[in-house]
Amino acid sequence: MLDVALTKSVARFEGEVILSQNAKEIADIASFQAFFNCYLKEIDEGHWYTAKQWQDADKSMPLEACAWVVETPLAAQSTKLAVTVNYRTLVGCHRFSRAYLFHPSSCKWQEVPFSSVVQLLIETIFSSNVFSTFNVQRERNKQELLSRVNESRSLMDAYISQRLDDPKLVSTDFIDAEQSLLYGHWQHPTPKSRQGMLDYHHAYYAPETKGSFSLHYFSVARRLICQRSALTISAEEIITSSLPISSPIKEGHLVLPMHPLQAQWLIHQSSVRRLMSEGLVVDLGTQGVDFTATSSVRSLYNANLAWMYKFSLPVKITNSLRVNKRHELDAGVVMATLYRKTGFSETYPQFKIITDPAYITVVLPEQSETGFEVIIRENPFSAGKDADVVTIAALTQEALPGETSMLSRFVQTIALRDHTSLSQASIKWFAKYWECSIEPMLKLYDEHGIALEAHQQNSVLQLEEGYPSIYYFRDNQGFYLSNAYRNHLAAMEPESVTVDALYFDDDVICDRFAYYLLINNLFSIVGRLGSDGLVEERILVSFVQQRLLALRNVLTGAGTLFVDQLLSRSSIPAKGNLLTRVHDVDELTVENEQAIYCHIPNPLVMTCLEEPTEVNYASA
Repeated sequence: MLDVALTKSVARFEGEVILSQNAKEIADIASFQAFFNCYLKEIDEGHWYTAKQWQDADKSMPLEACAWVVETPLAAQSTKLAVTVNYRTLVGCHRFSRAYLFHPSSCKWQEVPFSSVVQLLIETIFSSNVFSTFNVQRERNKQELLSRVNESRSLMDAYISQRLDDPKLVSTDFIDAEQSLLYGHWQHPTPKSRQGMLDYHHAYYAPETKGSFSLHYFSVARRLICQRSALTISAEEIITSSLPISSPIKEGHLVLPMHPLQAQWLIHQSSVRRLMSEGLVVDLGTQGVDFTATSSVRSLYNANLAWMYKFSLPVKITNSLRVNKRHELDAGVVMATLYRKTGFSETYPQFKIITDPAYITVVLPEQSETGFEVIIRENPFSAGKDADVVTIAALTQEALPGETSMLSRFVQTIALRDHTSLSQASIKWFAKYWECSIEPMLKLYDEHGIALEAHQQNSVLQLEEGYPSIYYFRDNQGFYLSNAYRNHLAAMEPESVTVDALYFDDDVICDRFAYYLLINNLFSIVGRLGSDGLVEERILVSFVQQRLLALRNVLTGAGTLFVDQLLSRSSIPAKGNLLTRVHDVDELTVENEQAIYCHIPNPLVMTCLEEPTEVNYASA
């Protein structure tokens, strides 16, 4: 206990900033990190210099200790921006320290606040030719982006203020890890944007505040109900057994639970008000057991229940208004049956899919969705099964100033216990992660034509003695079935071909799979291990290359093309969250739910970085 206390005390002392930075300053830095990483990836990669090269070229400004400087023009202001970089990544997120603006009149650089820099960058984007192929209302979209950036930063500030000294932030229990994401999506310019939630809502419904609340219930005439289940029990039976309420229910009616925010939206819809006036829908109010939000905000958890519930919300979270689409409901049920029939988890017990095997909703004429859509998800992490279960997003999140990331804590503990180096512990941890997650997903696609949208939030890891042991995938929005495997899948589950929205051509799948599996998922781990000084990134990139080459010799289906592309293409398609926000695209409403994509250099074929990486690694 003394060693642990001493280590934490030293970390805080060495970080210093934990005492001097308030929550607003931390939020400003984190917001800029997210925005500028997106900018460099999607808008302008910048001109990179070692600190010495930049200093030799422009001696007018002394630099604090840093490895790199990245410079980018600000055409709208006829000037340029220089940002010092403490850590330059091959695959993850760069870590920035200060920003400087060049003043042409005086030929001098002046430090500027990160919040001001973001505004200048937004002005530059909207004055550029980035709109050349889009019909965009520039001023409206610019104000929308500015609003979301400011809202995201403000919410981050509020969440950090509330949680700064909370010991639950270092807990590895399932719900604690789900609610620890104070910074949000690591590759999004507005990671905490939640348009539609009022100030007082966050205390109850935001996962970061750890709020709990009862559901809102409606009694609905059975003739309006559509439900489906892949189980031996129906959706209504699951609800009745898991969500007892005290209100009497009219004969011929059954109960629908609802998120309180969605319930308020529903009772203001003219179609619902008409049904209420006719007695076909009865408002039963809030009651029953309490739930708390997981990291997605709209999927709710109760440690004592075998089920989670996922609702639509009248809230724009990151890129989209969060609506349970009708085809997603059917996809969840179909995929629960199809995946079970593949027997894949019996062959690969270290890999599992958390299914959404049942749904219930209200069906009304001329409405594809009514807002009553309820998805029922299995809960493998109920009380007693929730220890050391963490989402990859929490595992790889940047630590608060003076603290240590969750992944780093695991690796450091392993190295100390096993009397090995941090680098060796990191490589072994990474290998075990590959074996329980990446390799099975590649084989699932190869054997059955099923690819997964396995981004960080959809990826949950069970750890044993600090090492990955079981990987869980979740999300009925995240399945891509290959058209080339349609007959194979129909033979196992005929219903699978009835959900056309599940099927894609392999060229589309390869692009999306590359982004989600590698860039969003695997490379976040590589970047975190590298940024934390545990192992050099290029060692892990080499590991990935070697494992892919080995797999290429045993894959016989769709996986061969995918692996070939990963090892040979000079660039990888990457979701452009900044461009998606610039053009104000709701990816859930456009064709194929397609966000805007860009291309980034493929680190599996690109050359490695220069000297500063060697220096950082040598000192780790």
